[in-house]
Amino acid sequence: MEGVFEKKIRDFTKYKLLIIDEMGYLPFDEEGAHGLFQLISKRYEKSSTIFTSNKSYGEWGEIFQDHIIAAAVLDRILHHCTTINIKGESYRLKERKNQGIKTVIPYT
Repeated sequence: MEGVFEKKIRDFTKYKLLIIDEMGYLPFDEEGAHGLFQLISKRYEKSSTIFTSNKSYGEWGEIFQDHIIAAAVLDRILHHCTTINIKGESYRLKERKNQGIKTVIPYT
């Protein structure tokens, strides 16, 4: 019997477009990093994937907590990609500012 993980990976490879939003918002554990690598590898050159992130590609080693897996994922992603880098104020914070609501961003 096929495992749940393998079935999910197979299911996600069926979509023509997969959007992964907020890549790096939370770091992956080892199992999660390997799982995403498997998903990207199965989708590679077969279907499209869009990633959104506020992390640069150089920070993906920290996201995966493994620079080798990050490099392997990025190798597959960047091979046929178009990167759009949007700089500027957060549209959420800008909306609050336009409404006259003062936002305080704490230091981390």
